[in-house]
Amino acid sequence: MKEGSIFSACVDGRYILKFVGDVRLTLCATLDCHIEESLASIDAQEILVDLTEAEGIDSTSLGLIAKLSIKAYALSLPKPTVVSTNENITRVLMSMGFDHIFVLISELPTCPSDLKKLSFVQDSEESIRMRIIAAHRILIDLNDSNREAFKDLVKTLEKS
Repeated sequence: MKEGSIFSACVDGRYILKFVGDVRLTLCATLDCHIEESLASIDAQEILVDLTEAEGIDSTSLGLIAKLSIKAYALSLPKPTVVSTNENITRVLMSMGFDHIFVLISELPTCPSDLKKLSFVQDSEESIRMRIIAAHRILIDLNDSNREAFKDLVKTLEKS
């Protein structure tokens, strides 16, 4: 699998995040910092998450993507859109309850050329642990299945 990368753009009021390759918790600080900074500083009218080139995505990254929906709601933005063409990823999104907090579609409505790769954020082990816990708490709140799947992980990480 190709190493994961995340790209971003804000084009005509549309905030876009594009995930490429195998996106894992090593990018959680990068993604979390970018979400916080971007949504505080840009004038987005809608949010699009492009997973069409994602080969894999872990639960921490999914939790941070779910955070986007929570942030959008707090900013009175429309429900964000997630684009996934990979059956396996789409199946995971559905099982995690993303269809309740995102509009899920299977093809891109646009192809912006303004995307820029996010700079990698180096973070402390403790800070990454806290980001992982927070991302999984978001997933736990989405549905009972997630609660059951991640409660032990969260408990273990909280004890560390």
